[in-house]
Amino acid sequence: MSRPRAGAAAGGRRRLPRQPAWTATLTWKAAVFIAVMCCALAALLGVLVHVSVAGQTVRDSREKALDRLGEVGLLYASGEPLPPFAGVDPAGLPAALRALAVRGERGTMVAEFEGRPTMWAAGPAEGRALAVRVDYTQGAATIDRLDRSILGSSVLAIGATLLVGAFAVTRVTRRLHATATVARRISAGDLDARVGDPRTKDPSRPQDEVATVAAALDTMASSLQRKLQSEQRFTADVAHELRTPLTGLSAAAELLPEGRPAELVRDRVRTMRALTEDLLEISRLDAGTERVDLAVHALGPLAERVVRAAAGTTGTVTEVRVVRDATVETDRRRLERVLGNLVANAHRHGAAPVVLTVDGPVVTVRDHGAGFPDYLLAAGPQRFRTEGGAKGHGLGLTIAAGQAEVLGAELVFANAPEEDGGGGAVARLTLPEYVDLAEPEPEQGPGGAGPGEDGPGAAHRHTKGT
Repeated sequence: MSRPRAGAAAGGRRRLPRQPAWTATLTWKAAVFIAVMCCALAALLGVLVHVSVAGQTVRDSREKALDRLGEVGLLYASGEPLPPFAGVDPAGLPAALRALAVRGERGTMVAEFEGRPTMWAAGPAEGRALAVRVDYTQGAATIDRLDRSILGSSVLAIGATLLVGAFAVTRVTRRLHATATVARRISAGDLDARVGDPRTKDPSRPQDEVATVAAALDTMASSLQRKLQSEQRFTADVAHELRTPLTGLSAAAELLPEGRPAELVRDRVRTMRALTEDLLEISRLDAGTERVDLAVHALGPLAERVVRAAAGTTGTVTEVRVVRDATVETDRRRLERVLGNLVANAHRHGAAPVVLTVDGPVVTVRDHGAGFPDYLLAAGPQRFRTEGGAKGHGLGLTIAAGQAEVLGAELVFANAPEEDGGGGAVARLTLPEYVDLAEPEPEQGPGGAGPGEDGPGAAHRHTKGT
């Protein structure tokens, strides 16, 4: 007989169903806790009341039955006839109570007699059992009504407590959600966001824990905002103050006699001036005061113009592939700045070939180097940080990301897989596409292509910056 494998047995186990997300909320947990505590308290009180009332009712009936038994005992001893509710070894007398009386003891017991609850009392009578019965219907009905009242009042109390508790907990959770929303806004860059809990504005007013958390978050946001604004002002002031001496230094460098030392001085001055302009641009982006100048542009020609400008300045070669051109409404200067920085970064830190692809409103810049470092993929570009011995200040991609945010575009950094042409860094810029609703659709020719097109192959155009 073959034995099942351990892996197969483990795979055959059924997984427990995953609990819904709402069961993890504080409101749900508080409601369950309140309901459980109310049920436990109602059950405890109900049992105590039931035991107390039932015991008192049974004691009253027992005393009444024993009193009747004493009266019937006197009648039996005098030889007088017994009343209808009494007799010697009467029918219906419980066997346990009969045995107790035969042994010479007196006792009582509740039992059914002719379909009705009855309290029996029995005592010895010449080796037999002398017994009386008392109707216990009223006592049993009283206990039954009491049980129903306890159950009904418990349900009403639990429902009312749940409503009041849910209202109180919801008020707290709403304040917690508001605090969490403000925290997310601050983490997204909105440093003006504040909780503004009214309980924190009056020092004489007692504060609960939620108000304390809200006040701590507002204090933290204010402190963080002051520090960032101070850093932004410092960066802007330093960059602004450097422009004047750098301008003079640049003019003086032009007066130097031609030679290798003069070329080195001019190159360093150009680098410092570019760094100063980058710092000024970053300070404006951090301040959030940038305003876009929107206009409608064809994306393919604009990308080609950026590549030609980069080739004329640095002598680099970038291949441009226009898979599908698109019309976008954007700020041309800012978009050229973003694409220029992405292309320059690909040449500076990557390896050839560098390819810029336009596919509708999506522009992709890819090189075939080692790819982006892990810290950049995880947290985005970081100023003044480069990987290893790479040259640069880490400002190009920071400016590109900031300008893309101003344009309302999405800039994503990734690494191409090794099996896809040898890997490399990939920067993907997605712009909002412009659609002119008033422009009619072009008529298609016999082959499915529009006027002036040769078919599907005409959608691809390849140019190179030289």
